[in-house]
Amino acid sequence: MPTPSEPGRDCALCPRLVEYRLANRDSYPDFHNAPVPSFGPLDARLLIVGLAPGLKGANRTARPFTGDYAGDLLYPTLLKFGFAEGTYGARPDDGLVMTDGRIANAVRCAPPKNQVTGAEAAACRPFLIEEMAAMTDLRVVLALGTVAHGAVLTALGQTKSHWKFAHGARHEIPGGPVLANSYHCSRYNTNTGVLTTAMFETVFAELRQMLNT
Repeated sequence: MPTPSEPGRDCALCPRLVEYRLANRDSYPDFHNAPVPSFGPLDARLLIVGLAPGLKGANRTARPFTGDYAGDLLYPTLLKFGFAEGTYGARPDDGLVMTDGRIANAVRCAPPKNQVTGAEAAACRPFLIEEMAAMTDLRVVLALGTVAHGAVLTALGQTKSHWKFAHGARHEIPGGPVLANSYHCSRYNTNTGVLTTAMFETVFAELRQMLNT
């Protein structure tokens, strides 16, 4: 099984993100402050795609969704529905292992104010395309939020307007994996009631049922 490439520590594809990365290396010298690699086995049947690393989450710990609120919801949910094993300790050495799932981001570097540009998503797209191609058992891609949804569709060669994002939706992409949707598990979405734990768990329960049939 081919191993997909990841951007190098000093990837220069996105000037704005490079500037932000260098500033963070000065401000937070103990952080990872580099592109965050995907996490999980390539033979997983589920790929979860987020937006980008959080400044004090994955950008600090070098593992997607690790060390911020989004991970506090995502990883216990993955454990509950059998996509991971172990215990989530909000750090990369907590021993948690992904089993039937893998986690990636549409953009691999932390962006200012958690907002990415279209050009940055396009620059990182080849990594996502290569990753999905390497996952030969891939059956479902779960996009967390509209930006990830659009990134996955473009990577699959699909028109965004044809496949509308909706929480809990599942899109049967011709010749590709099923594209599932969930609101992003961010603190903002949970604090405002846009996403509840029950809503998030329902998405994973349905995906687990689908993968088991």
